[in-house]
Amino acid sequence: MGEVNFDGLIGPTYNDGLAAGVAPSQRAGSTTNPKAAALAGLAKIRLARSLGLVQAVLPPQPRPNLGWLRRLGFTGDDERVLRSAAEGDGMWLRLCSNPSSMWAANAATVAPSSDTRDGRVHIVVANLQHMLHRAQEPEVTHAVLSAIFRDEARFAVHAPLPAVHQLGDEGAANTLRLQVGGRPAVHVFAWGRGAYVRHAAARFPARQTIEASQAQARLLQLDPARVLFPQQHPDGLDGGASHTDVLAVAHGSLLLIHELALRDVGSVLTELRRRLGSALQVALARNADLPLQDAVATSVFGGQFFTCPGGQLGFLVAAETRENAAARGYLDRLVADGHVAQIREVDLRPALRHGGGPASLRLRVTLDERERAALAGRVIVDDALDAALVAWVEKHYRDRLTSDDLADPQLLREVQTALDALTQLLELGSVYAFQR
Repeated sequence: MGEVNFDGLIGPTYNDGLAAGVAPSQRAGSTTNPKAAALAGLAKIRLARSLGLVQAVLPPQPRPNLGWLRRLGFTGDDERVLRSAAEGDGMWLRLCSNPSSMWAANAATVAPSSDTRDGRVHIVVANLQHMLHRAQEPEVTHAVLSAIFRDEARFAVHAPLPAVHQLGDEGAANTLRLQVGGRPAVHVFAWGRGAYVRHAAARFPARQTIEASQAQARLLQLDPARVLFPQQHPDGLDGGASHTDVLAVAHGSLLLIHELALRDVGSVLTELRRRLGSALQVALARNADLPLQDAVATSVFGGQFFTCPGGQLGFLVAAETRENAAARGYLDRLVADGHVAQIREVDLRPALRHGGGPASLRLRVTLDERERAALAGRVIVDDALDAALVAWVEKHYRDRLTSDDLADPQLLREVQTALDALTQLLELGSVYAFQR
């Protein structure tokens, strides 16, 4: 079994007017460089591959999203729809031009075949119903993942849960998988609210529900004895950790976690040790040593693990993480305590202007050799595909974009031309509505 990291490619409408009313992403009117952002994302993939990680890609989604704009009451031909949606503060056009599918950690939740009752890889597409700019993604995500994992003898791609308040699902970003030696893996599904469960987060709303997490576990065909459903800590949520992966990350028998990631984290760790044994390694960050605001701002837990030449683990983090003394101290302790042998850095600032670490751009899928061979399309990145993707970005992306440009019909045509070329390059077929 080996991990394949599916990175979300950064789309041609990468802009700062992402989500009106959602700090810090509302900076409508500022200028961005989609080409530089996309190339930075590809450079991250290239670095990860050089560290021995298997990397694959997921295509961006069509933006501006004309289908949604029409559902919101904007009528006429494409040019008129764009012009009408741009009137006033342009909120609807910005929300429907959001390139947020690049954060692939939210795309779906995955269980490897070794963990499921029927021995297939199961994937549940996230409904992302909490935020309008992200709730547009599931339909295309389902089409893309169904195209890649089309071998139904080996894979089961489940449609998103119904997009209702009680079933808010934010994907793999709220899950952890731990495995020690030959013991069965334990899946941790963290949640922030429930239809009938009180939660105390006040500043920011909790997105993941316990009802959705329980439905995920059922659809993934996991043994009920191998799952946990701890609640996210309200203070962590209010501190800006909207997803569990902002404050925790797991790999094999190693868990990196902040004490404000989960409510009553000590009891959760005790239960994990009971199920997994004493070989479970935990690097717990105390708030006194790594303040919550520093953990969130630096995305210190948003790194990707890799295997060093000697077999020890390494950890790839965003370059700015080491600029913070508390985050740097935590990383140094990981090395000193023998949890990882090496810390590597990647500069993602051109691609992640609103924060996030390398792991936020990828969906982890554990596959055996036969399952990997059964993947459809040309999505596993090798040198040839890397070069082709760079050439594709250089040809189709603008190097300057403002929120006003989103109303330009020519941009819409450029995006559709680019995505049509990309699906041909990736051999995925017609996964977008404009292609059908």
